[in-house]
Amino acid sequence: MKQLLILSGKGGTGKTTIASAFIRLSSAKTYADCDVDAPNLHLITNQVTQAKKSDYYGLPKAEIDLKLCIECDLCRQNCRFNAISADDKYQVNPFACEGCGVCQLVCPVDAVTLKPAVSGELMLYNNNDEVFSTAQLKMGSGNSGLLVTEVKKQMKSNSRPTNLAIIDGSPGIGCPVIASLSGVDMVLIVAEPSVSGISDMERIIDTAAKFGINIAVCINKFDTNIENTEKLEQFCDKHGLAFMGRIPFDPEAVKAVNMGKTIVDIDCDSGEAVKEVYNSVMKLLFEEGRD
Repeated sequence: MKQLLILSGKGGTGKTTIASAFIRLSSAKTYADCDVDAPNLHLITNQVTQAKKSDYYGLPKAEIDLKLCIECDLCRQNCRFNAISADDKYQVNPFACEGCGVCQLVCPVDAVTLKPAVSGELMLYNNNDEVFSTAQLKMGSGNSGLLVTEVKKQMKSNSRPTNLAIIDGSPGIGCPVIASLSGVDMVLIVAEPSVSGISDMERIIDTAAKFGINIAVCINKFDTNIENTEKLEQFCDKHGLAFMGRIPFDPEAVKAVNMGKTIVDIDCDSGEAVKEVYNSVMKLLFEEGRD
């Protein structure tokens, strides 16, 4: 099973819009949304069943047993995250606690314990022969990279025999992106022709290159700045990166998303352009990308 990951160096480039179009064009039976901080692929892919949900446990949280606490104040003094307060009684703010365990280490009477804490929720949509894996990280929780890994494991372990899995990744270059990159066959980077878009594209390409993954690039909303679009294409040519094509800015794309549809479900310029990009990506993935 080939795994195609779709990334962008920043949010708002149209990554999920393109990912959903690829899912529709390929009739993909296995796909995932690894943007666990703000998953939204389910809004466009029209899931017909309820998700099977399971708790995700990330870092533990400290708890203080007031019956044992002697109010020595060592826990509060040594907490670098200022997660412990001593107003009326000693207590831990679970949103500030990072589960490092220092408070437990310095407590002379073992009044502090680290307890498992739910950091998010894994969701699996299993629609007969179609599997969609995603998750939602709880507000303020860390370990988003580990949750992304669980999303991918859930996708692979429940997938049917198929030749393609499409993964909608996270924006940026942080832990969720690193976890998304692991084990995939190819990454399609969606760039936009803005000053920040050029810089962010270079950063995500540099990150993906360290994994030795086949990299391709397409430009979304290319006609909003032709000069920067040409700079992006020149960068790809200079560094030997496969350029998959241009997608125009299209108000009809917004209308499609608002209706819960992909841009290839309606007749629009962006949808036609995405079809060409899709064909180029599939050719690279399955023909030139053979092991």
